[in-house]
Amino acid sequence: MTPTLLATSDLHVGRRENRAIVEGLRPGSDEDWLIVAGDVGERVDDIGWALELLAQRFATVIWVPGNHELWTSRAEQPPHRGVARYRHLVELCRGLGVLTPEDEYQRWSGPDGPALVVPMFLLYDYSFLAPGASNRQRSLEIARAAGIVCSDEFLLDPDPYPTREDWCWARVAETEKRLAALDPELPLVLVNHWPLSREPTRVLRHPEFAQWCGTELTADWHTRFRTAVSVYGHLHIPRTTWQDGVRFEEVSLGYPREWRNRKRSPVVPRTILPAAAPQAPPVRRSS
Repeated sequence: MTPTLLATSDLHVGRRENRAIVEGLRPGSDEDWLIVAGDVGERVDDIGWALELLAQRFATVIWVPGNHELWTSRAEQPPHRGVARYRHLVELCRGLGVLTPEDEYQRWSGPDGPALVVPMFLLYDYSFLAPGASNRQRSLEIARAAGIVCSDEFLLDPDPYPTREDWCWARVAETEKRLAALDPELPLVLVNHWPLSREPTRVLRHPEFAQWCGTELTADWHTRFRTAVSVYGHLHIPRTTWQDGVRFEEVSLGYPREWRNRKRSPVVPRTILPAAAPQAPPVRRSS
């Protein structure tokens, strides 16, 4: 079998139906790689269960955090917050042999390679403003008036950073330096839980939610750095789109109430390389 670079995200294994899907995931060959682009779950034991299972089956597993993994759970002791929680998850991954944004980027040498797989943790800074807003405060007011407030506002602690956007800016600056130091001739597979540009959020049923979906600071990264594919999740709208000749892959599973309403069964995982593999048609968010 031909080795394949695969990707998925937003597995939310705390849901029974999603857990069953993850239990059924199998590689097509012994050399398949799997990217897990965030939101495996909220509880450390669920995250560990899923990543351990996948690491036993796939030749290489690469994980980036989503917002759900970063939520502080009062039911877990100690209740790690912010950077401490992220570091705790990185150590969990290292114990399982799963690669993270803190590790050396790995070279994919399979079909349509070589390419460097670049896992990133960038967060968001509210710069995808709500329609009609000119600043972050007004954007949040518009969202609240529409009844759209991300749970991160209550559960995602940025400690020790004063705000989530400060944490985002620090992560962007650190990652940008790493990208600038790479071989410019080697194509990249950029992986982040949140989309790198605002374009993918334009199909959201509630456009006010976009402010929790990324940062304008990365809007040109897919052209600035030699990007073969940009992989993301978070939106729960699995599809393939193109920007400036670069392929963007939203690879999420989503919640059962979402994927059950789609015309086709969820495509989990999605093929990233080789590029010619068939992909599922665009699916609009159901909630």
